[in-house]
Amino acid sequence: MLSPFWGEFFGTMVLIILGSGVVAGVLLEKSKAQNAGWIVITAGWAFAVTLGVFTAKAFGSADAHLNPAVTLAFAIKSNSWHNVLPYFGAQFAGAFAGAIVTWLQYLPHWGETRNADLKLAVFSTGPAIRHPLGNVISEILGTLVLIVGIYAIFSRGTGGISAGMGPFLVGILVWAIGLSMGGTTGYAINPARYLGPRLAHALLPIAGKGSSDWRYAWVPVVAPLVGAAIAGWLLKGLP
Repeated sequence: MLSPFWGEFFGTMVLIILGSGVVAGVLLEKSKAQNAGWIVITAGWAFAVTLGVFTAKAFGSADAHLNPAVTLAFAIKSNSWHNVLPYFGAQFAGAFAGAIVTWLQYLPHWGETRNADLKLAVFSTGPAIRHPLGNVISEILGTLVLIVGIYAIFSRGTGGISAGMGPFLVGILVWAIGLSMGGTTGYAINPARYLGPRLAHALLPIAGKGSSDWRYAWVPVVAPLVGAAIAGWLLKGLP
């Protein structure tokens, strides 16, 4: 199962298992990590990205994008589109599978948690203040910083990085975005991370779940792709 498709699938699955898992640990009732807070969540997502990238590379994806926004941005930059649809499919499927694993991991905790909004938050991001324009701007800017940051990490202009350091630096980048920019919308910055788990929330027999809030769903899908397109255009022509 060594191929770019399976690399993206398993890498994204690990990303969601660890990322959604830390949210579940902090939010769900009777978890030993309950109420650990935002710092723990942002750190958990940073580590999830690092381990997801390593997993993707181990299973055959040299790119290790784990994110349709990253795939789109670098397709625009390089004008190379052959991996876009396979990567999109693998990333969404991996995110969906990762969400199922998270549900199973915390199986007895769903029934203990009365607040349906907290259960949804394990699977998908939501805005602190529901303001469509502000939420869109926030996700576009967060995605722009992500793409430009990834380019800067791997750019020759940095003088090169040691083998194996890239995933750690990308994890730090995601941690920084979460700490500095994530308080507005929960920093989806990844349509697969958002849409795959939200679909799992809608389909899984989660005890006491409420609405999957599909009215908001377009924001963390469309806005990161817009941010990615802008970033890809800005980086076009750079080495």
